[in-house]
Amino acid sequence: MLKIRYLLPVFLLLSGIASLTISGCKPREEELQTTGGLAFSADTVKFDTVFTTIRTVTKRLWVYNRNPKAVNVDLVSLDSPATSPYTLLINGDLKQTATNLFIRGNDSLLILVRALLKDNGQNGLAKNLVVQENLNFRTNGQDQHVLLRSFGQNIYLHQDAALPCGEVWTNDRPHVLYGQVVVPAGCTLRIKPGTRVYAHAGARLIVQGTLLVNSTADYMPGTGPTDTVKATNANIVRFMGDRSGETQYATAPGQWTGIEFDASSRGNVIRYALIQNATFGAFLYNPTPQSQSFRPDVTIQNSVIRYISGAGVSAAAAASNLGLSGAGVLSVSGDVTLENTLLSDCYEYAVLGYGASSIALNYCTIANYPAVSAVRKTASLAFTNMSLDGTVKYTNGQTLTVVNSIVWGSIDDELFLENYADYKAAVTIKNSLLKTQLYKASTDAANAPGLAQTGLGNILNKDPMFVRINTVSSNDYRLGINSPALASKNAVPPLIPRDLLNLPRNASTPDLGAYRATK
Repeated sequence: MLKIRYLLPVFLLLSGIASLTISGCKPREEELQTTGGLAFSADTVKFDTVFTTIRTVTKRLWVYNRNPKAVNVDLVSLDSPATSPYTLLINGDLKQTATNLFIRGNDSLLILVRALLKDNGQNGLAKNLVVQENLNFRTNGQDQHVLLRSFGQNIYLHQDAALPCGEVWTNDRPHVLYGQVVVPAGCTLRIKPGTRVYAHAGARLIVQGTLLVNSTADYMPGTGPTDTVKATNANIVRFMGDRSGETQYATAPGQWTGIEFDASSRGNVIRYALIQNATFGAFLYNPTPQSQSFRPDVTIQNSVIRYISGAGVSAAAAASNLGLSGAGVLSVSGDVTLENTLLSDCYEYAVLGYGASSIALNYCTIANYPAVSAVRKTASLAFTNMSLDGTVKYTNGQTLTVVNSIVWGSIDDELFLENYADYKAAVTIKNSLLKTQLYKASTDAANAPGLAQTGLGNILNKDPMFVRINTVSSNDYRLGINSPALASKNAVPPLIPRDLLNLPRNASTPDLGAYRATK
């Protein structure tokens, strides 16, 4: 034991001398080998639906050295580095070529790739194009390639612009919104059948004048047995996020702000449209409801508003439990008419009215089953006479009408009427299927309507039996064959003779909601 104690310092001294005198001793993964190539996380880096003149999202390419020892990558380069539509970020450095890149054994290198297609074809017809180029690697005399491929489309780009009066958007190529795009007061934007409108993050369409989407002058479907208006119908006008073509963003809400109707906006019509991926589908904003000459209005018919959320929206909340958030339709003292319209998969509200709003639903379906249903805490249809900031209570000018409709979703109370006693004479809720615990009584209470009263003809808390729910992208809110919403005998005029799919309704016993049942 004593000998070992005296020998230990000697061993330490000898090992220190050895470390100084033995040169070139490296861990195996840092030893350079002169054979062997690379492996890649993908053989093709693909960009789907790239809009020309707009830089794409960033894609990642991992370059792996699967060898036990290090390799030196002699060259990384694009086919045409000076003129390429692709840009590279190699190990954190923005460059189109790189040389002598050292990759340790069983280690990797990260390359970030973006694309910018330059041909926007502003003076030509719609054009789809495929732009591809090789990203080349030379290692130990071995050449390897990864294909960069973009599927591009030329566009009309509207960026922080006030549109000319009498502007007409057509379907010859997509329209892309960046920033704030404004329809000035006194001017009209007319959007023709089949037009696609894609909005970049945060973009919004501000209507100070008039918006006409698929107006009756532009589109009227036929009345034959095959003249249905399905989701794939070429005449539907589509508003969506500019990344909605990517699988992970197809149903993601809040990708752009939405369509805002300012106080000066009049005569707006949205027909046969799809609005999705936004914070608001339609936002009517009237800060001075006392003046009847400043009441924005919109009529929305035969449309779908879905995948809506205002998570992270910063605005003053009302002095109530309604707090401002995302909504399929949000009215601040505006006039809204909804007919044959589906509002679905909204994370907060489907319809939300503040102040002196006037909101009417006829043959509409509200069906709220967003992808993350646990986040839902607010009624799908909410109405209050409070101002947006919660400081003023309006005593007149507000009306709410819900007839022949369905209000349903994933929480127990999908209807909330704040301060109902103040405006109860202006509320009509009849012949509708509703999910409510607050208002399920057969008599009125002090501040709550009794919606089970016989004369109202409502159906309360009976599952409408939608064809398919909780599947997110493939939810189907048509009525099942045993739905209690079928063949109502209490229909409230006016009858809308055809449903959201343009199928004829039974005039004497129409089904509730936006869709008639298909037997």
